[in-house]
Amino acid sequence: MIFLIIKIPFLLFLSSLPVFVLAAVLLRLKIPGLSELVAHLGSAMLLSALALLIVTALLGMPGIIARSVLFYFSAGQRLQRRLLYIQAQQARITQLFHFKTLKIKYLNELHRKHLLKANNRKHIRSLSKAIHKDLLAIKKNLPKSTFRQLQQEHLRYRKQMDTEALLKLQQKIATVVLRS
Repeated sequence: MIFLIIKIPFLLFLSSLPVFVLAAVLLRLKIPGLSELVAHLGSAMLLSALALLIVTALLGMPGIIARSVLFYFSAGQRLQRRLLYIQAQQARITQLFHFKTLKIKYLNELHRKHLLKANNRKHIRSLSKAIHKDLLAIKKNLPKSTFRQLQQEHLRYRKQMDTEALLKLQQKIATVVLRS
């Protein structure tokens, strides 16, 4: 049907082209009255092709619109749109789950690091107290320069939060106590 609507104006347009060529030939042959009549005929054919195309389009539009509306609201299309909506929701929920999982992992890692840091501080504090007690216990047995050197190392390692160095210092103090 649509092909036929377009075919007729197209044929009118194509047939008007030879009419214009005939008008040009007649004008060259110095037959002005006939060439003018043929040119008007060609113009009328072009105008009727255009008018026919416009009229059929205007008359066909309501039908096309009605079919499109009926197709849009048909049960199959409603189900198709519903299926696409559900798939989009599922993809959104999957993506949300992924990002929430990443967030939870990140927060757990942050919390773990915080607890580890707090535990290290607590361990260093208790180790520092033990070293301080050991230093005070052997203060009388050590020369002042050695005591001050050990005390300065103790303070420096505690500020640096260096557990390994504090443990080595404690072992060093223990060996000094054993020698005395």
